[in-house]
Amino acid sequence: MGDKKIVVVQLSGGNDYLNCIIPYTNSEYLDNRPNVRITEEKVLPIGGGLGMNPSMAPIKELFDDGKVAIIHGTGYPDPNRSHFRSMDIWHTSEPTKVGNEGWLGNAINQMYPKKDNVVAAVNFASALPRALVSPGAPVASVTNLDSYGLMNHMDNSQNHTEALQAFKDIYSQAIGSGPVMDYLTETGLNALKGTEILGTVTEKYSSNVEYRMDSFSKSIKGAAQVLQADIGTRICYTQHGSFDAHTNGIALQEGLLTDVCSGIYDFYEDMKQANKSDDVILFVFSEFGRRVKDNGNGTDHGSGGVAFVIGDAVNGGHYSEYPSLSSNQLVEGDLKFNVDFRSIYSELLEDWLEVDARPVVKNEYEKLGFFK
Repeated sequence: MGDKKIVVVQLSGGNDYLNCIIPYTNSEYLDNRPNVRITEEKVLPIGGGLGMNPSMAPIKELFDDGKVAIIHGTGYPDPNRSHFRSMDIWHTSEPTKVGNEGWLGNAINQMYPKKDNVVAAVNFASALPRALVSPGAPVASVTNLDSYGLMNHMDNSQNHTEALQAFKDIYSQAIGSGPVMDYLTETGLNALKGTEILGTVTEKYSSNVEYRMDSFSKSIKGAAQVLQADIGTRICYTQHGSFDAHTNGIALQEGLLTDVCSGIYDFYEDMKQANKSDDVILFVFSEFGRRVKDNGNGTDHGSGGVAFVIGDAVNGGHYSEYPSLSSNQLVEGDLKFNVDFRSIYSELLEDWLEVDARPVVKNEYEKLGFFK
């Protein structure tokens, strides 16, 4: 099995594409965003009449170095403007029905069919995203690596050791009691083993990169710690938001993008200094963009959005075209998607994680060619 790793960054709540990658020379952008727009003098130009949000300066630096692929107009047919449903579609790769398996969960089971890597994926949040869910796929969820563990509240080391052994004995005795108990036993023992492995991560970590103190930076630093420790983790999952900027649109998005872009840049520098950046990429996405016309103080749920793939292995630049802002080209007032997200998944799964994309995307989708 290969050694390539991916860090997924989920921008929850619908990141405003138009104010993230800004068509600042387009008169229709100015007309539709009289109140909620980024003015030309603040934009960070990236060519073709487009510019990044001023809070994205760290990503602009990586883009200028050829390490950022900007994928324009991401989405899927018949867009759904519900946060829950649209995110579920991205997580399961099932736009027309409710899926029962996550796209990364499927990848984990393909990579480790014997379920013999309990830290194949690490999720940095208390709730497990559906993208990582698949029957039998081992995933560890972590909120804070420094305090991660079972029964860490116990001060006495002897009592703690005895409690963990009791925990193990309880599960071990259930082996062979039937498929349900066997599944629960495997889950419990995997959690114990994963805790033991992840408990060694912070001791192995050494870096002079100073991350910010916001929640996203803490999560992405955790991903850096896990990947530097070489414990076998192939997938890290992080998220930030909510980007649901119905009001106070400019300030809310800029604050969140500052967190995300600073964290990503620090993570990249961390991987670079550890000589691991060749084998690690980041994939950044949101469940949809925002409506083209502002609502006076913010923006409402839209469709077509933007995604990013970042890393040394990436052939940086623009992929696909920016969707038209002309009224006759919009979908119920929203940007029309140009790239089916399943094209991105196909490339990430097959050309990076080296697993079969067909069980996930259920069809053949043209790849964009964002890897070198």
